[in-house]
Amino acid sequence: MRDRVLVVTGPGRVELVEQDPAPLPAGGFRVRTRYSGISAGTELSYVKGTNPYLHASWDADLGLFAPGPASTPYPVRNLGYMQVARVVESDTPAVPVGAVGAMTYSHRSAAVADPVTARFVPLPDDLDPMLGVYVAHLGPICANGLLHAAADLYGAGARDLGDGVRGRRVAVIGAGVVGLITALFARRHGAASVVVLDPTPNRREVAVALGLAALDPAAGDPAVLLKTRWAHGPGDRGADVVFQCRGQGWALHLALRLLRPQGTVIDLAFYQAGADELRLGEEFHHNGLSVRCAQIGRVPRGLAPAWDRERLSAETVELLRADGPAIRAHLISAVVPFSEAPALLTALAENRRHELQTVLSC
Repeated sequence: MRDRVLVVTGPGRVELVEQDPAPLPAGGFRVRTRYSGISAGTELSYVKGTNPYLHASWDADLGLFAPGPASTPYPVRNLGYMQVARVVESDTPAVPVGAVGAMTYSHRSAAVADPVTARFVPLPDDLDPMLGVYVAHLGPICANGLLHAAADLYGAGARDLGDGVRGRRVAVIGAGVVGLITALFARRHGAASVVVLDPTPNRREVAVALGLAALDPAAGDPAVLLKTRWAHGPGDRGADVVFQCRGQGWALHLALRLLRPQGTVIDLAFYQAGADELRLGEEFHHNGLSVRCAQIGRVPRGLAPAWDRERLSAETVELLRADGPAIRAHLISAVVPFSEAPALLTALAENRRHELQTVLSC
């Protein structure tokens, strides 16, 4: 049986390519995909042609983009990071045949891996395997956001995900998958209040279905509303921390307006355009605010190695055990056969179809 791989050959062009199965490396294992989740932000940026890796050279040592050959030119073959797979062949006792786990090997029907370099996160038997699409990477993205909030308060002394939200008023901008799972993490870890803000009605409906409070940022001024509600003292009103999960300039500006003085925005968003709506001379300057990027490639300085991707995945599994049925019912909006992936991604990129979370089924 030949393997099928989802490939973006150019802006707006997506296809399934067949290839011969790769040989099994010594000490490696082979998996067959069961489910593969689509990340509407990162993946569609390659379909739309807006990802910076398509247009510039990334210098990992300097941490800079510079003019030059694209670091990820078309065709893009490694698209996607939310896989659930079953082991069908193994040359290592570390990953036995029949095991089901979460991985990050892109949209393909099968893959081979080396257990030393590839992550295989075994899924517990009491977890719906479809929810495993969140375990290896996307859930850790959200958990890492909470870890950054904890580090913002306690630095290297932070001990658990609740340190940055426990007993605090929390706002989340964006009711996409990252925003909603981040909000669920904050609720689970003891936030006094969690409010999700998103202009899209059906996304707010999902937030409410998950038991979260939701606001329409276009209905009045949510900063006035929340700062009236969340009073800490004279001249001290607003959210203790805001998780910014929507990659648009207006969302970051709103996040800053929601904060109490000297508060921090934990920014998980992927911005692909300008930020004309951002006004750094307003609340950011006059309230002494901070913006802290929580990027999954790094846990906060001083918290490694105690906190790593494995621990963030373990935290994700515990969240899914608690809220999995609601997430399955309300967050996963479509399950689509793998054969329909090219048409699906094109429709999503062109806004001809709208889904909160799509999962490809193999």
